[in-house]
Amino acid sequence: MGDGTTYDIAVIGGTGPQGRGLGYRWARHGHRVVLGSRSAERAEQTAAEISDRLHDARVTGATNADAVADADVVVLSVPYDGHDDLVASLADRLAGKVVVSCVNPLGFDKQGPYSLDVPGGSAAETAAALAPEARVVGAFHHVSAPLLWGDADYLDHEDVLVCGDDADAKQVAIELARAVTSRDGVDAGRLRIARQLEPWTAVLISINKRYKTRSGIAVSGLPR
Repeated sequence: MGDGTTYDIAVIGGTGPQGRGLGYRWARHGHRVVLGSRSAERAEQTAAEISDRLHDARVTGATNADAVADADVVVLSVPYDGHDDLVASLADRLAGKVVVSCVNPLGFDKQGPYSLDVPGGSAAETAAALAPEARVVGAFHHVSAPLLWGDADYLDHEDVLVCGDDADAKQVAIELARAVTSRDGVDAGRLRIARQLEPWTAVLISINKRYKTRSGIAVSGLPR
């Protein structure tokens, strides 16, 4: 799993803004992408939208269960509401696969976004508990969906932070970050660090609202 590896990637929640944007970025860099949804028709429509933009057919759509079947990498890009039931229903199919969670358990009220209390510590840790034979990492929590779908070649102003307990699985997510930011993702530590990464999205949303921008995270002091 070194440089130049092409993956079969299933994006669960691929019809949502973030899933669609990530699928687009990976497909344009040569990865084979299947968008998963509860509705195969919706997934196929979104896949056709991406394929039309790329002028090829590297992207297909399917139900969540069918999308996962032949994937090397499964990306969880779904709302936190319903997350646990979905992962539990796919647990057997996720065995042995690299599972990348970019789920952010957030709530919203009149004061703005805030982090939810997650019984399992974080969405990523919960996914690992529900699918114990999967190789779960956390990554891509903070990348703006509109920027992913935008025209810029890379979102090279920010970093993708990756956490996980399986070193090889974490390396896959680190490599996949190249299609988004033009460089490796940043190894942020063990899977429990997802408890800090997931709620940080609430901070970025608040900044975006205050300054009318699309903020991201960039880590200083690293060799580029």
